[in-house]
Amino acid sequence: MSTPLPIGAHVEQTDPIAEAAARGTTLVQFFLGDPQGYKGPEVRFDGGAAALRAAAEEAGVDLYVHAPYIVNVATTNNRIRIPSRKLLQQHMDAAAEIGAKGLIVHGGHVNKADDPAVGFDNWRKAIEATDLKIPLLIENTAGGDNAMARHLDRIAGVWDAISSAGGAEHVGFCLDTCHAWAGGIELGDAVDKVRGITGRIDLVHANDSRDGFDSGADRHANFGHGHLPADEFAAVVREAGAPVICETPGGPAEHLADFAWLREHL
Repeated sequence: MSTPLPIGAHVEQTDPIAEAAARGTTLVQFFLGDPQGYKGPEVRFDGGAAALRAAAEEAGVDLYVHAPYIVNVATTNNRIRIPSRKLLQQHMDAAAEIGAKGLIVHGGHVNKADDPAVGFDNWRKAIEATDLKIPLLIENTAGGDNAMARHLDRIAGVWDAISSAGGAEHVGFCLDTCHAWAGGIELGDAVDKVRGITGRIDLVHANDSRDGFDSGADRHANFGHGHLPADEFAAVVREAGAPVICETPGGPAEHLADFAWLREHL
């Protein structure tokens, strides 16, 4: 009998340990500070980083940190790329300080007229420039014409570029089911194809999608309330075999219902 996959949720950041307890889980993801701001990370847990790390260890809860949405290390725009790199390092340092298992970051994009190869190389430079104290997990995204991690060929471009970077062994992949579906990646063989490119899937963001296939819309839905075919959705989670974070709407009650739905379909 194989060990059941750990299933947790994205939670409010003030007390992630209490949020985990309320959901009966040993796995939570949260932001450190403002997901839309350049101000830098803050630990809102009472007692700060050391207290959060100790509380998580005592409770047996694995912590994952999601970097701010605005981080875009691929862009050709210096006024975004340079602050993005700085912010990524700050969140890496803060995530390591609380003992997080990984820092998740979106793939970003280049401008419409740009050659994607420039974005791939900017990713390589960012990996070279960042002190990766814990795994950095690049997440596939749903939309954007010149996105770095929406389509499989672009993910391959990023991976090819960063594979030559010092520190590449600390870079992993976070597969988001809603983003894959809305981004136009067929779920049926998504795990095989992603693994063929990256060699690994370290975390799954399990989300149903409010919108249709290849819509480019990043709008998450609770399980069974969106467009993802239930069997294909469950198969992705099963085949990935990685810890699961539900980034679905609501609080503990809704998340517990999502956990139950997923376990039933697994």
